[in-house]
Amino acid sequence: MARTSKTEKTTVTLAELDLLSDPRVRAAYDAMAPEFAVARAIIAARAAAGLSQAALARRMATSQSFIARLESGRVMPSMRTFLRVAKATGTRPSFGLEAN
Repeated sequence: MARTSKTEKTTVTLAELDLLSDPRVRAAYDAMAPEFAVARAIIAARAAAGLSQAALARRMATSQSFIARLESGRVMPSMRTFLRVAKATGTRPSFGLEAN
């Protein structure tokens, strides 16, 4: 397990906890891959724009807690919300579908 100083958070990965060896956990994790990909895209756009969650929320006329839910993958944004994130971060959306 990765340890850091007292002022930093401890980082634990799923691999370190060996959770993904459980087939049920692995299936649930894989099923959420699209949500995680969208969350990572939102986080990356916000970070590249140099914005905090609160600053992005202000630009989108929403709450910081909503941005946190988007970035956690707990909420899948609508297309309209995704476009608002793009506008607020000065990015353009990119979409695609891939064969299995």
